[in-house]
Amino acid sequence: MQLPREHRSTSHLLKNSFRRLAAGVLVVMIAGLAAGWLLPRGPVTVPEALLALAAAVAVGLGAGWLARSAWIMLIAPVTFMAVFELARMRVDGPTVDGIELSGLYGVIALIGGRGVDALLMLLPLIVGCGWGVFAARRHVRTAGSGHAARHRVRLGVLAIATAGVIVLSAGLVRPASTAAIIGTDGGHVPGSIAEIVDVPVGGHDQGILLRGVSAESPVLLFLEGGPGGTGIGRIRNSGQDLEQDFVVATWDQRGTGKSYDSLEPTSTLTVEQMVEDTLEVTEYLRTRFDEQKIYLVGSSWGTILGTLAVQRSPELFHAYVGTGQMVDPFETDQLMYAESLKDAEARGDQSTVTALENLGAPPYKNTLDYPVAIASNPKLMNFQHGPDYNPSSEYPSSLFVSEYTLLEQLRGMAAIAETFNVLYPQLSGTDFRSDVPTLSIPVYIVEGRHESAGRETLARAWYDLLAAPSKSYIEFDNSGHTPPYDEPGRFAELMSGILTATRVP
Repeated sequence: MQLPREHRSTSHLLKNSFRRLAAGVLVVMIAGLAAGWLLPRGPVTVPEALLALAAAVAVGLGAGWLARSAWIMLIAPVTFMAVFELARMRVDGPTVDGIELSGLYGVIALIGGRGVDALLMLLPLIVGCGWGVFAARRHVRTAGSGHAARHRVRLGVLAIATAGVIVLSAGLVRPASTAAIIGTDGGHVPGSIAEIVDVPVGGHDQGILLRGVSAESPVLLFLEGGPGGTGIGRIRNSGQDLEQDFVVATWDQRGTGKSYDSLEPTSTLTVEQMVEDTLEVTEYLRTRFDEQKIYLVGSSWGTILGTLAVQRSPELFHAYVGTGQMVDPFETDQLMYAESLKDAEARGDQSTVTALENLGAPPYKNTLDYPVAIASNPKLMNFQHGPDYNPSSEYPSSLFVSEYTLLEQLRGMAAIAETFNVLYPQLSGTDFRSDVPTLSIPVYIVEGRHESAGRETLARAWYDLLAAPSKSYIEFDNSGHTPPYDEPGRFAELMSGILTATRVP
């Protein structure tokens, strides 16, 4: 039996519509596969981000043109992300593994990872699809005049989204920069230094911020905490006083901040390699500024790198300054967990008590659990900081300085999660009380009075055991774990005194 002509016509139209939609989806699937294979952690450099954005618009245009259906604007991003996730399953880490929304740091990993991926790839893909559909319909004149009002609304929404993509593109091309050193007369200080450099370190280009009132001043290498932290924004907001006496070199270690694109391959991102990188950066600074020795300051995780670097090559350094000194990270975690649980019970904070009890004592397989156990105690931040304390030196506010590109700002917190995930488990078994009984240069340990007992107790124990030509244990009354940021002026005064005490005539 033969169907009526109108039925045959409708069936034919439906088949054609399905074929067109399938063709558009196929284009998107191929793009998702390519993106997942080539950019498994999403775009992490500005060129990658711009290329991914442009490619997404182009793919969207093609898919929309082929599909001629507004449904492609919904189907395309879902399809792209599904294929993208399957294609990048060969890598792991907090930003690419299963989504965790039970804790703050799981949300941060989601936003800094998949959230940025969506901004850079899905938004332009949708915009491209919209314009592709619009162009195809205009070409075949299928836009009905009876739906003119709705048509104008769609075009308006598409125009707004397009403007968003243009603004995003403009933001991505903004270069990172650092302001010149300005004197009291408001002019540039002659002989000063203020620049951002990329230096080959350990086979990867890594970012270093160099600032000082005089390029002839002694050099201070600052090692930020983490693993995964970026100190450039923090030092910019709180380190101006240090620039008066030193050329301050703030290094974004591999996998962090401006060096996030050096994360891979994670198989070579080891504590041993990080110590070698520290010494390589030191050699660069010695050569660049014609210095026989430099000053080394470590904060938290940076104290582990600093201590091991000094132990290995003491001849490269005038003095070592450890702030928030780490000694045995895993024992510290257990002590801090117990401290946090006890404090939560004393406050009657039952939700925190329950969360900690459900979590159990460290160590943890999932590194996103560590911040819950060791950073959930409000007393670690709720204290009277120094009078010159700048809250903008805390994460994530510290990321919003001109020294970072927009992409580095967007990926900054993701970098912390990813690098911590690789390096922190490697610290199991680290204990300076047995591993580092001696350092052959002057040592200064700077602790905040509001530091966690789990950290301070071990730092004091190691200091008491340590043999060194000279050593000092200094307590800052208005500091916690990060004296250089909690009391930046006082810390700069301390470093000025150390400079005087250790300077060779």
